[in-house]
Amino acid sequence: MRRVALALAVLGGCNGNDKLPPLPPACDMPVAGSTITYRLVAQTQGAALLVTSPPHDIRRFVIEQEGRIKILTDTGLSPTPFLDLSDIIACCGERGLLGLAFHPDYATNRTFFVFYTTETANVVARYQANIMNPDIADPTGVIVLSIADFAGNHNGGMMEFGADGYLYIGTGDGGGAGDPQRTAQNPSALLGKLLRIDVDHKLPGKEYGIPSSNPFADGAAGAPEVYITGLRNPWRWSFDRMTGDLWIGDVGQDEIEELDVVPAGTKTLMNFGWSMYEGDRCFYSPCDPAGKTMPQYTVPHSDSWCSIIGGEVYRGSCYTDLVGKYLFTDYCAHPTVVATGPVTALSFTNANASYIDGSGMHDGTPSAPSSLHGDARGELYLTTTECCGTSLRGGVWHVEAGP
Repeated sequence: MRRVALALAVLGGCNGNDKLPPLPPACDMPVAGSTITYRLVAQTQGAALLVTSPPHDIRRFVIEQEGRIKILTDTGLSPTPFLDLSDIIACCGERGLLGLAFHPDYATNRTFFVFYTTETANVVARYQANIMNPDIADPTGVIVLSIADFAGNHNGGMMEFGADGYLYIGTGDGGGAGDPQRTAQNPSALLGKLLRIDVDHKLPGKEYGIPSSNPFADGAAGAPEVYITGLRNPWRWSFDRMTGDLWIGDVGQDEIEELDVVPAGTKTLMNFGWSMYEGDRCFYSPCDPAGKTMPQYTVPHSDSWCSIIGGEVYRGSCYTDLVGKYLFTDYCAHPTVVATGPVTALSFTNANASYIDGSGMHDGTPSAPSSLHGDARGELYLTTTECCGTSLRGGVWHVEAGP
């Protein structure tokens, strides 16, 4: 019953979207097979970092690192940005416009949230789509949360709403190397964490409230916004829209990339160990495993990995043999990996992930991937920070599969 309730919440049963007509199918006929290919559907002016959609909305929104959000249609990217924040953000390297999340009731309140960097802070801000033109956002936003940052790298930036209606925000450890300020293990610091806030019920003087089930909700032993600790740079992560499980790709330091999983409904604090541990190995001694959760999956840099790119469990309808499988990849153009689920008692049903070479529609896996994320219908898109022989344009690729 828990899984069914969560699925209804994720798919709209708790916010009124179940009253909307169903979305048209994403494909004419489902295709069997698990050989992954990628079809280029758009090139971006700057590095493409994410494709996402509002709930129950056929449109796909593409983040460009330099500060623009474009709408992807069947004929390409919209010429006019949905929102352009290039004048207020700091870019580039690991900075820029990094995250986008649409409110569960976006269809009625037109509200969405962005995560961007300045020279001194990581910022979450609230915006609204224009009431007269839904393909344009009003240019004036409200800062919801600003987190002081001491370096330009390890900013995290991914955001999503959970089935509980709360906004989850991933933050890196602040940058440098080796977590120099030990923020990830400091429960009072907002860096190196997954945060959870209530954007619909504000505390006095704030633009958000604190869920009562947050581990430090009273603020006595840690920052009330903190939900998960011990993360280095949770660059891309996602909820399984059917089960509610949370899958986190946490970028490693010099030796190990890791994949962490948080089962749906988790209410106790989870600490994934950084910077005491890198993956499942001691990094900053003395190391104490008490209270730490080891990663679900690790892969060493000796296998030619460099920066894990967290993905998503495929819940679309076009590729039947991918349904229920978690797809993720690596920035160093490693082939896409498929890990089977669901997650039970913090372990894969099949512990051995299988490697699938994405070839056929192009010459190998697209280089420099930055995300693997789904639209409202569960179809997945790979974004890249470069594309097609040029270092100045990003790419948006539809993830497909066949015999």
